[in-house]
Amino acid sequence: MYKIFFFLVLLTGNIAAQPRLADKIVGIVDDRIILLSEIEAQFLQNTYQSTLSIPPDYKCQLLNASLTERLLVAQSIIDSVEVTDEEVDNELDRRVRSFANVAGSLEKLEEYYGKSIIEMKDEFRPQVRDQLMADRERATIVGELKVTPSDVIAFYNSIPKDSLPYYNSEVEIGTLVLYPKVSDAVRDYSKEKITDLLKRIQNGEDFATLAGAYSEDPGSAEKGGELGFVNRGELDPAFEAAAFSLKKPNEISPLVESTFGFHIIQLIERRGDRINVRHLLIKPKTTSFDLNIAGKLADSLYQLIQAGKYTFSEAVSKFSDDEYSKSNGGMIQNPSNGTNSFDINDLGTYDKNLVMVTDSLQVGAISRPVIFQNERGESGYRILYLKSKTQPHQANLKDDYNKIQDMALSQKQTDVINKWLRDRIAKSYVYVAPEYHACKVIEKWNIRQQQ
Repeated sequence: MYKIFFFLVLLTGNIAAQPRLADKIVGIVDDRIILLSEIEAQFLQNTYQSTLSIPPDYKCQLLNASLTERLLVAQSIIDSVEVTDEEVDNELDRRVRSFANVAGSLEKLEEYYGKSIIEMKDEFRPQVRDQLMADRERATIVGELKVTPSDVIAFYNSIPKDSLPYYNSEVEIGTLVLYPKVSDAVRDYSKEKITDLLKRIQNGEDFATLAGAYSEDPGSAEKGGELGFVNRGELDPAFEAAAFSLKKPNEISPLVESTFGFHIIQLIERRGDRINVRHLLIKPKTTSFDLNIAGKLADSLYQLIQAGKYTFSEAVSKFSDDEYSKSNGGMIQNPSNGTNSFDINDLGTYDKNLVMVTDSLQVGAISRPVIFQNERGESGYRILYLKSKTQPHQANLKDDYNKIQDMALSQKQTDVINKWLRDRIAKSYVYVAPEYHACKVIEKWNIRQQQ
């Protein structure tokens, strides 16, 4: 139960109520409520298997953060802040990719939650939109704040020496990925198989029954191929174009080829720019022979990079099959902070196999090709590149100037946000449950409630 719940919390970042919790309202800002279950879920997320001591007022801090987000969202609506559907989808995709890595695959993440990825995204889209709107409003409030070198030094000197942060080893890792290619014979066989299924549907056989029996999308097959309502921008482009071209309920598409394989699509219902469809998927499958060919190509690329025929980034640009890292020069992006840098402990959570390989590499070196599985459970080969690695140490200006600069800027931004909060709270309806009134961090919210 805890493992399932943990992945759910990780996905949402601000999860809605869970039925096992005795729920109640613990906060209100204008017409936006905060439930006890939200605070408990965030507490579980941030303390799960943590080796750090938990502050006694930690739940108070979480409530303060939730109240702040609600107020920022309320102001963002007044200020006509816009967050596009594409931005929301990109953020959802980022979170799903990250936690599919933790779960082991997209299928395992679906298994933990009991819903398809599309259904999960649809359920949590409102929370993610609110988070993005709050972030955008916060950025507007702090504006173009900057800190000077003297500000950074003063901030560093204000921290007691025994309170300076201790940084674990951090690494930057690149990856060049090669997946096996489906043979023409297998592709033709898969196309022939789904063509026969299309003829059976056109001759009157029930779509849902055939999807349940033959579709190779496990997330939807057990539901007769039904995906549930989706928005534009959520699906593979080729699949989406075909699905949204269907006009009438029960209308059937011709064969559609996407990055996942061959599909037949049936429209169930359309609601404006949202549609509910069912589909039947046949995936052309690679064989161990195809994987072996990919491995030999990876070996050849390893030798060429070692011989100086390509730099690592040049080889990634020309040969890598992983579009996410390819668009970042081959570097793996840390989903928790948006940078290319991983705390060595975080790297183990993201992908423990990366730790095992990079432990044996010198900075600037590449690994021999190693077989791996991506979040979809697809096997391939990858060559890893250790761009940089720091040693564990206590924060200092020489090695950590940029981090200390970020800390100083963050403190300056916090001061501005707190001033804005005090002014805005005075003009808002605020309720905080009595059990939180003694929390020091909640005092500013109580002032409005006491008036």
